[in-house]
Amino acid sequence: MATLLPLNPKILASKPSEIYDFVVVGAGIFGSAFATTLAKDGHQVLLVERDFAEPDRIVGELLQPGGCQALKTLGLESCLEDIDGIRVDGYAVFYKNKPVEIPYTLEPETSTKYQGRSFHHGKFVSKLREAARQTKGVTLLEATVDKLLVCPDTDQIMGISCTTKDKTNSKQYHFGKITVVADGCFSKFRKSFTTSTPETMSHFVGFLLEDCPLPFPNHGHVVLAKQGPVLLYQIGTRDTRVLIDVPGKLPSVSDGSLKKYLLEEVAEYLPEQLQACFINAIENQKPRVMPNSMLSPSPIVGSGILVAGDAFNMRHPLTGGGMTVALSDVVRLRQLLSPLSSQELCNQDILSAKVQEFHYLRSSSSTVINILACALYRLFQSENDPSLLQLQEGCFEYFKLGGICIDGPVGFLSGIDGNLFRLIYHFFRVCLYAQFLQIQAAPLLLKPWALLSSMLLILKGAQIILPLVYAEFYFLRPNFQIFSTSRPHVYFLIPLLISLFLIYIVN
Repeated sequence: MATLLPLNPKILASKPSEIYDFVVVGAGIFGSAFATTLAKDGHQVLLVERDFAEPDRIVGELLQPGGCQALKTLGLESCLEDIDGIRVDGYAVFYKNKPVEIPYTLEPETSTKYQGRSFHHGKFVSKLREAARQTKGVTLLEATVDKLLVCPDTDQIMGISCTTKDKTNSKQYHFGKITVVADGCFSKFRKSFTTSTPETMSHFVGFLLEDCPLPFPNHGHVVLAKQGPVLLYQIGTRDTRVLIDVPGKLPSVSDGSLKKYLLEEVAEYLPEQLQACFINAIENQKPRVMPNSMLSPSPIVGSGILVAGDAFNMRHPLTGGGMTVALSDVVRLRQLLSPLSSQELCNQDILSAKVQEFHYLRSSSSTVINILACALYRLFQSENDPSLLQLQEGCFEYFKLGGICIDGPVGFLSGIDGNLFRLIYHFFRVCLYAQFLQIQAAPLLLKPWALLSSMLLILKGAQIILPLVYAEFYFLRPNFQIFSTSRPHVYFLIPLLISLFLIYIVN
């Protein structure tokens, strides 16, 4: 393939004396944390990044409590210091200008509330990179990786071909026992090892609001506007990020269509105290645009290679779960790879077994975060679909019940609870509650009809969540004896049927 370069005598002649244990392509959240962690455990790591200048992005600015815990486990919690970060205590959801507060739950051991952090993405990444720079065993290289080196006889990935960013722009070859591809959502190497391609679900249009106090300080805000969700969260002492989800084709920026869309379709749905700041930002700032993509995990075909981070798995950023998944993946990879000796890292059978085990272990947290993010996004899309609108109202009213109706969902959102069965249980409880509200609101003579029509809400909920569950479980099917059947379309029914049975017992 175009991104692979077979080894030849010229390349072999340039082979350096040192062969790294790991060559990491991309110094983002995953790459930087992975390099630092594995080097701390005694491995030699080459961390390659196209540009080590502070990145400037509009996503990856809220780290959920689960991500903060993973960062602490890795010994990198200091990377959250001195970046003007903001404590996050939970969320506030606005529906038809009415709010409901969704606080994080309590830590069982300390009886204190879990906390997240929000910040400028670039400042956090720069701290992670600086931690890597100061770690013995990590070599940083600013260069553009052009191709991955592959052995023509065994098809094993042996390292990278890159062009340095210095004045010489020299071509270099670096070899590693394992090459880790973590080059982000726009990965150019992903297609060499999997047939899966990202699905663009929508676009985020972002602005920075200055000196704009939020209705619920230290909370992420989700506003359910007509066109879709709007996110707001403070990322600095004076800065608040606003992200507007725009489904479908993005209106043109050059002819003013996007500006008109935001002013006419979005502004009126925001809390009144935010509207002036929002309009001012639209009038005076250039909009920042980022595609919101979904990429379900899929088998990686190749030896000597590990694909990770957004290059491997993405979900809609609505719930801010991406960094939590990345850091949790580093925790698990450390457990699996750090104990391996230099000789064991070269053994492809051992590596293949460890990678398969990693894919299975990560599902305990990533599966729930992936499904929740995409399910909530599809639930919060208006599309002028009556069933979706009724489910939105049912979801909002469900949160207002408090107790388990908040603690359960926020456990998934925060990255603390990775139980898939509980997620499906709460999802269909929302559907049933929306059904109850519809029947309750109907006049007495129309209640039988309301009962029949409300069954569509259960079907709509199934239509939203079943494909997502199927995508996650289909990837993991080799790890379960129950998936030995030759009929893969039945896999996703198992957790659903069990959960539905529990729902009807409880209700």
